[in-house]
Amino acid sequence: MARQKPLSRKARRDFRNLSQREDYNRGNELRRDKDDIKNISNEIIDMDSAIMYYFNEVIKPTVTENKETVKVPVMYASPERWLSIQKMGFMRDKRQQLITPVIVFRRTGMSKNENLPQNKIEANNPQQFVTIEQNYNQQNRYDAFSRQIGLTPNKTYYNVVMPDYVILNYEFTIWTSYIEQMNKLVERINYTNGSYWGEPGKMRFKSRIESFSDASEMDTQGERLVKTNFTVEMMGYIIPEEFNRYATTKKYLTPKKVIINMDVEKPAEEFVKTDAGGGVSINAPRQDVFSISVSNPLTFTGGTGVTLSSDGVGFDGSQPVTQNISIGQDVSTTSNVTFNQVTSNSLVFGNPTTYTYTGISGSVNITGSLTTSGNVTVNGDMTVLGTLTAQEIKTTYVSSSIIFESGSTRFGDTTDDTHERTGSLQITGSWSLNGQTINEISQDTTLGDASTTALVSEYALSNFSSTNVGDVQTYLRKQFYKTSNSITNPTASFAAVTASAPSGYTATNEDDFLFFINGQYMEHDALEIEQSGSVFLLKVDNSGIGYDLESDDEIIAVGKFNS
Repeated sequence: MARQKPLSRKARRDFRNLSQREDYNRGNELRRDKDDIKNISNEIIDMDSAIMYYFNEVIKPTVTENKETVKVPVMYASPERWLSIQKMGFMRDKRQQLITPVIVFRRTGMSKNENLPQNKIEANNPQQFVTIEQNYNQQNRYDAFSRQIGLTPNKTYYNVVMPDYVILNYEFTIWTSYIEQMNKLVERINYTNGSYWGEPGKMRFKSRIESFSDASEMDTQGERLVKTNFTVEMMGYIIPEEFNRYATTKKYLTPKKVIINMDVEKPAEEFVKTDAGGGVSINAPRQDVFSISVSNPLTFTGGTGVTLSSDGVGFDGSQPVTQNISIGQDVSTTSNVTFNQVTSNSLVFGNPTTYTYTGISGSVNITGSLTTSGNVTVNGDMTVLGTLTAQEIKTTYVSSSIIFESGSTRFGDTTDDTHERTGSLQITGSWSLNGQTINEISQDTTLGDASTTALVSEYALSNFSSTNVGDVQTYLRKQFYKTSNSITNPTASFAAVTASAPSGYTATNEDDFLFFINGQYMEHDALEIEQSGSVFLLKVDNSGIGYDLESDDEIIAVGKFNS
């Protein structure tokens, strides 16, 4: 068997000649420049970046120092920086100042996740994929139309390569100046245990935080540093970017199908092959159609009051059917029409009277009696030439006088009714106000009758005040103060006469005075007063007031003295 001549290097390199290769199939080459799904890659640095993003944008570590919120920086420990930390146990800046607070982390190792085994068979040509279907593509945007014409649209599928599942270990160190600051940071970080760390819209990785260990220490200059160490396990997955040239996502399309369904009533001999490609046509003589007959004819049947000339005769198209429709009487515009009952929205008699369900528009003359079981509302004037008989008359305004020979009248039925009168009101007899009967307006200036059915006039009140009220006002306005002349325990005397109360008022007593001993108020419960001629005596209950009176005490009284 002859050997096949190998292709030259130029032919193998030229893409235009790739069709000469036996293993090359142009049907598998699809455009990927407009795809929404691109080749993917995820590397170790992406997981390091996910930690940095999660700490800075999600955890957002801060401490409070001097009543100010200070953001805690998060740094990745390079080998040089980690060596310095191991030697000194802390970090210093370029000016040899302690950096605190700060969070430093580094990756300490990576191992394969045995819980998710992976067998790629060949790394350069991985065979393990997850297949997903794209719900919409540009070629199938008229799916409903394609279904109508029997075109089954093709579908787009993508094979996404399975990644390597690994476990990455990280070591973290936190430095703060105070234990309270450290507690806040540890609480905030520990709360994220078990969550997925990473940036939204990108890869996220499940994290597991190991226990926190306290490593507080003193530096060489005697400064105390609060230090905490903890480790993190991150469940990651790796797809190296170098393998994108082997297409980590592969695209393929399902073939389109055209399904033709035809229902015909022709014998096989009338189908004639028209071309070698399989086209056929129906070879049958042309016939003119003169009539169409249906198996279910159209039938008219006369109803109530309607008569058909061909009642119940069906029309199936085979022959014409004539129907004359008539009713029991002539209903032309000049005919006299009789109905048992008529229902309509309005009824018009002549011009311009119109009867509707809402009322009558126009004038109405009634000869005879009019009886109604509902209410009657008159928007204009109402003239009654005969006698108007009513069980009750309620008016909102009366412009003329009404004289009744006998009987009672009543205006209003609730307390919020208002009745207005213009002019004089004359009443013979008594009148009642809220249940109180009034039968007199008194002119007595002495008010001696003390009547319960009389109202006092302005004249009587004015003359009564001028004779009696003056004494009352004088008594009420009196207010003098006195100092005691002598004190003999338990009595203090004042050179004064009390003012006597007018007739009808309570007699003057100790409640009409205020007493102060050496500037301190004296309780009324332990005091009594007595008028002895021109001397006013104050008697004190020592046991009630709690002390004895001394001769050198000063007692001041303010009250109803005569002067």
